[in-house]
Amino acid sequence: MLKALCQSLCLSLPLAASAQAASVVFLNPGHSDETFWVNYSRFMQAAADELGMALRVEYSERDAALAMSQARATLDGPQRPDYLVLVNEQYLAPEIIRLSRGTGVKLFLVNNGLTATQARSIQAQPDRYGQVLGTLTANDQQAGFRMLHEMVALLPRDNEPIDLVAFAGVKTTPASQLREEGMRQALADFPQVRLRQVVYGGWSRERAYEQAKQLLQRYPQTRLVWAANDEMALGAMQAFEEAGRKPGRDVVFAAVNSSPQALRARIDGRLGVLMGGHTTLGGWAMVLLHDDAQGLQVNRDGKREHVLPVLQSIDQAKARRWLKLLERDDYGVDFQHYSAQGQPPSYQYPFLTSPVDY
Repeated sequence: MLKALCQSLCLSLPLAASAQAASVVFLNPGHSDETFWVNYSRFMQAAADELGMALRVEYSERDAALAMSQARATLDGPQRPDYLVLVNEQYLAPEIIRLSRGTGVKLFLVNNGLTATQARSIQAQPDRYGQVLGTLTANDQQAGFRMLHEMVALLPRDNEPIDLVAFAGVKTTPASQLREEGMRQALADFPQVRLRQVVYGGWSRERAYEQAKQLLQRYPQTRLVWAANDEMALGAMQAFEEAGRKPGRDVVFAAVNSSPQALRARIDGRLGVLMGGHTTLGGWAMVLLHDDAQGLQVNRDGKREHVLPVLQSIDQAKARRWLKLLERDDYGVDFQHYSAQGQPPSYQYPFLTSPVDY
C-alpha cells in the first residue's frame, strides 16, 4: 500500500522533482550532414545542455518511411522519452500524433505545423489522436513577401519589365508553401515583375543548379532569383556564374537560412537579400518543454499554436556577427533567461512575439 502510494505521488510530481532530467527525442527530417538541420539540432542541444535536459536527435535523412519507423520505435519502445519533437515534413505529423495516443509521450511540433485540413480531421476524431502540447512555426509567409520587396528595391527604378524565377522547396512542406505564397502576394505590388516560372528544387543545391541551367536558357533576361532556402540559391548562383552572370551586380539573389556559406555570400554581396533566424525554433521549444517538466504553464497566453517572428532580414553587419556566434557552442544565448521559472504569473515568453537578436 505504501509503495503504491509513493508511486502514485511520484507520478504526479513535476519531472524536476525527480532525479531524472526531462528526456526529449527530436525527429529531425533532414540529412545528418545537411547544414540547416545540423545547425538546428546544435541550437536545440545548446538549450538542452544549459537547461539540464536529455536530448536525442534522430535524422530521417529526408526518408518518410525511415521517419515513421523512428517514430514507432520511439513511441513503442521500452524507454519512452518524456517529449517527442517533430516536424510536419511530408505531412507525416497526423500519423505520428495518432501513434502517440496512450503512450504518455507529450508531442510538440516545430517548423511545419499541421495544415488546416489536417487539423480539422484530427479535431473531428479526438478519440483517435494524442494531444499536441504546442506548435512553434516561423513567419514564413511574411518572409517570402518581404524577400521580393527587398529584391526589387535593389534594382534601378524604371518601368522596364523584370524577369523573376523562383525556387520553392517541397510541395508537401507547409513552410515551403507559405514562403512561396508570400512571394506571390508581393507580386501584386510590382506589376513590372514577371514571374516566369516556379520550380521545386527539393531544398537541394545540386538539383537547383541543374534547374537553373535550364531556366537560364528559357529566360536569359532573368534579373531576380528568389529561393526558399540557401542551398537552392547557391546552386542557382553557380549556374548563373558559369553563364557569365554576376550575382549582386546584374542579377539579384534572395534566400532563406543563416548557414555560414549563406552569411558569407551576404557579406560579399552575392546574396542581395537573406532571411534567417528560424534555426532557433527548436531551442525555444526546449525552453517550453523544460518549463512544462517543471510543472509550469507553457501556454501562458491561452494559445497552443504560435507563429514566431524569427525570420528576419540579415544585413551585412548582422551576417558578420552571426558568423562569429556560430562558432560558439551556446550561440551566445542565455536560455535560462527565457524560462518562466521564478517569474511572476503574468510572465510571457518574449521570443513568441519579438525576434531575439542573438
